[in-house]
Formats: sequence, structure tokens, C-alpha cells
Amino acid sequence: MRTLRSASFIKWFYLGMHIKRWLALVLLGVTIMGLGFGYVLREVYLNYTFPDWVYYVTLQFIPRFVRGALFIGVALGLITFGVWKLQISLLAAVGRAPRDEGLLETIYNFRYRARGPKVVAIGGGTGLPVLLRGLKERTSNLTAIVTVGDDGGSSGRLRRELGVLPPGDVRNCIAALAEAEPLMTRLFQYRFNEGSGLEGHSFGNLFIVAMSGITGNFEEAVRETSRVLAVRGFILPSSLNHVTVHARTEDEQTISGESNIPLGGKRIREVFLQPANVQANPEAIRAILEADVVVCGPGSLLTSVLPNLLVDGIRQALAISQATKIYVCNVATQQGETDGFRVSDHFETLVRHIGPGLFDYVLANDNVAGPLPEAWHSQPVVVDAPVVDGARVVTADVVAEKYRFHHDSEKLAAAIMKLYGEGRPAPEPPLELAVAQPTR
Repeated sequence: MRTLRSASFIKWFYLGMHIKRWLALVLLGVTIMGLGFGYVLREVYLNYTFPDWVYYVTLQFIPRFVRGALFIGVALGLITFGVWKLQISLLAAVGRAPRDEGLLETIYNFRYRARGPKVVAIGGGTGLPVLLRGLKERTSNLTAIVTVGDDGGSSGRLRRELGVLPPGDVRNCIAALAEAEPLMTRLFQYRFNEGSGLEGHSFGNLFIVAMSGITGNFEEAVRETSRVLAVRGFILPSSLNHVTVHARTEDEQTISGESNIPLGGKRIREVFLQPANVQANPEAIRAILEADVVVCGPGSLLTSVLPNLLVDGIRQALAISQATKIYVCNVATQQGETDGFRVSDHFETLVRHIGPGLFDYVLANDNVAGPLPEAWHSQPVVVDAPVVDGARVVTADVVAEKYRFHHDSEKLAAAIMKLYGEGRPAPEPPLELAVAQPTR
């Protein structure tokens, strides 16, 4: 962080050296204008009789020399304060600027994003970072709420061996929102391919766990890591307690562990948490209550999205929140979780678990060009109803052209901002949204 600040100061100093002559010219012009006002005021004082109170307001009972020094002191104080605030404002923008972005464009984008809506994105896995990458270009008032039920891969090993909350989903969100040098982001996502005890671990996961040991808790570790990588927004676990995700199949078999649910090979009837009464992260609740927009998804319905909403405090905050609430349906089915699901099946699964009436919109993809690669064992999700459980189904082209089983960050963010604006033109080129028509 110190390096970033030093680099920002050097940029500002270099800029100042090149524009100081023009600032001096502006200052000279202001000084001459002040002298002109002084001559005018002198003539007015000599030729016009003012009321008695003007004598005291203009401090005429003080000698002119003292009065002049007083006015100069006040002016210097105002100038110093103004320059200080201007420097802070410019450095805040320049410190986060991409290398290929001009200064004026940087400042404009920084101020534009600062005025953006408060958006809370709820999810996990690979879907949530996709959404965050698009939203961070439109608002800096971002909060990501991630699941803590991950028990597979590097996160699962660290959770079992060290007793920490799983850092994997948090790491992915940090990488998506980071404004640090690209090399730092790549380092954070680096995964060891060999080494006793290291193989399979991500550097970012180890970094967060190490930071947990230094700061004393996982939440503070995420906060400090976000500062190191200049993250735009906040990343919060949905709960600060350990939870295990369970699933119950249609034949009453129970599957334990998030990573095992897609491997069961049977249709899932219910997902639940243990312990059932796990407490929500108070900061996550506050973020939802203060949000202008709450977005759930995209991501694995049963193992990334639902585990967050099954935390009682999160579900209750969502019900109370006055925000525009949007569920983003996946563009493709997921083997072992949502085989054969249509849009209505996805949303009805949510409703069955968390209750009705929580969402205003369901955002679904309408750019369906054909089947997905057979290796993914997935098919495009079909839009089959204009309204589901009172939520209006809205469609848009939100699919990535190269990876048609994923959302496109820019398209998805533009569609969400369009919905938030209730039909007002979005800051980006207009995106056509249409109410879904049921398939025949």
C-alpha cells in the first residue's frame, strides 16, 4: 500500500511540475482581479454613505494594516485547505488509475463510480467474481457477501487443518475487485502444482490464512488483504461461524459437504445448513439494509447461492430491505445440481427454501445459440414464463460469446444497472431488455 501511495505522489508531483506555470498565471489573474475589486470598493467607500452596522461588519475599527494582514491570513488558510482537499481527491483517483487511462478520464471515472448506487452481490464460486468485474466499473459502492460452506480443494484442506473459514471464494472476489498491479492479482491467484503440503494450494488462500494469524480473526484479515490489493468495495463472509452444507435427495438420502452435493448423482430435494441457527455477519446484514440494489447469483444454485440465503439473518434482511432485488439465473444447467432446470425451476427452488416475495426481478439470458459443449454435460437454461412467484422475468443477452456456459461481466452489469434505473438509459450504450415470453 505504501508503494502505491509513493507512486501516486510521484505522479502528482510530476504533473504539478508541468502545470505550475499555468497555475501561476491563474494566481496572477486572481490577484489582479482582487486589486480591481479593491479600487472599486475604495471608490464606493468614498462616495457612498453606508448604514452604521457596516462599520462593524467590515472591521473598520481595526487599523488598515492589521485588517489587511487578517484578510491575507484567512485567504491563505482557505487556499491551503482547498489545495489539500484537491490533492487528496486527485491522489485517490490517480492511485487507482489503470496505466492506459488519462488523468481527466481517471478523475471522471473515479467520481462517476463514487456516485453509483450501493450494490450488494450475494453468491460464491466462479459466478460472483464475474458479476463483480462488471459492476466495479459502474460503482465503487460495492459489497460482496460470500458463502462460508466451501469444503473442497485448497479451502477445504485449510479449513480442516487450521480451523479457519474457507478463504477460496473470498480470494476470488478480492482478485475480481483488486485495483493493484496485474502481476499482484496473478500472484494472488497462483496455485502451486507441486511441493509437499503446498500442491493444490492457492497463494491467495495461504496469504489470507497468514493474515488471519497476524490480525487475530478472519474478518480483519479480509479487510487488510483488501487494503493491500486496493480492492474497490467490501467483501464479507455471510457468517463468521463454521457451517456445513447438507443436501437431501428425493429418496431421503443425505449428502454432507458442499463439494459432495454435485457428485451424488441423484436429484436434490432440499439443501440445509448445520448448525441450522448459524448467526449472520452483522456487517452483511447492515450492507443489505442500506443497499440500493441486491443481486443474488449467478453461481451454483444449491452450493453457492442458497447457502448464503439459508443464514437466517441474511434472509430476514433481504425480506426487510427496500432495495431493488434481482435474482440472476444461470445461463446453463449444472450437472448434479440443476440438470434439466428451466428458469422457473431455478427460481421455484429458491422460493421453496427461503419463502416467497423476496425478489422483484429474475434476470435470464435470451441469447441461446444452441447446445453447450458435451464435455460440460450442460444445456442452456430455457425461459419458460414471464412471471414466477410475483417476480417479473426479464431477459437480455448476458452470455459470454467465447464461454457460453458463463455470463459476460459487461453485459450482465449493464443489464442490472438498467433494471435498477427502471427503464432510464444506463450510463453505457443502451441495452435492450424484454419481458420474457413463455416457450411453446
